[in-house]
Amino acid sequence: MKATGIVRRIDDLGRVVIPKEIRRTMRIREGDPLEIYTNNDGEVIFRKYSAINEMSENAGYIADIMHRTADCPALVFDKDHVVASSGVSKREFAERRASSQLEELMDNRGQYYCPDGRNNRFYPAEGVEKTAIAAVPIITAGDVSGAVVFLTSDKYTEATDLQKSLISAAAQFLARQIE
Repeated sequence: MKATGIVRRIDDLGRVVIPKEIRRTMRIREGDPLEIYTNNDGEVIFRKYSAINEMSENAGYIADIMHRTADCPALVFDKDHVVASSGVSKREFAERRASSQLEELMDNRGQYYCPDGRNNRFYPAEGVEKTAIAAVPIITAGDVSGAVVFLTSDKYTEATDLQKSLISAAAQFLARQIE
């Protein structure tokens, strides 16, 4: 744990304001759920809550099934990071942050299907030069919880109808599991 040097007081309603620079750095947005931890030393710790991260084992199974069925790499993201992957190096994608492109897609509740494999510029994970052929948000009770992504492969540079159906079904299945 690292000290920030910032001190805040609790108001009469028990609220504490998390400074803007910390919210920006930690990608905490208005309405994001925070999990509260305490320990015997009197520390209170706030951690971003991710329902998808809580079910990362199931997300891993889904990514594996998607990869085997669609024959291209698959990723499952929560709102910030890669939670599960299949068909790619786990080390390369583990805990990678979602790109600003993917965050915007999730914020707008949009879907992405690569229209032309030659002009694909949709990079779902920061720091990795692999593009997506399809990306669909996971929407749970009206809120976006994450996204499911198919990456380009040697065989596929555009999403097939099967892959479009599969990615949509996977996003809906994960949303139901969260509910």
